[in-house]
Amino acid sequence: MDWQQTTALGIVALTAGLFLFSRRRRNRQAGLPCGSHCGCSPANKANVPTVIYHARKGERPEIIVKMK
Repeated sequence: MDWQQTTALGIVALTAGLFLFSRRRRNRQAGLPCGSHCGCSPANKANVPTVIYHARKGERPEIIVKMK
């Protein structure tokens, strides 16, 4: 093997290792509850407004804000 082939195989192995590491890390974080500051939901969900944007071709766009 020359140095180019060794370098190419090293890059491929490093990339595969990074993909496996990110997949393992993502699966480990999937088991966390939403209240663990992971950013998936706000802590106080009662005061968060919902914004609905409704628009159709040729009509005026409509924005509705619903307070919960």
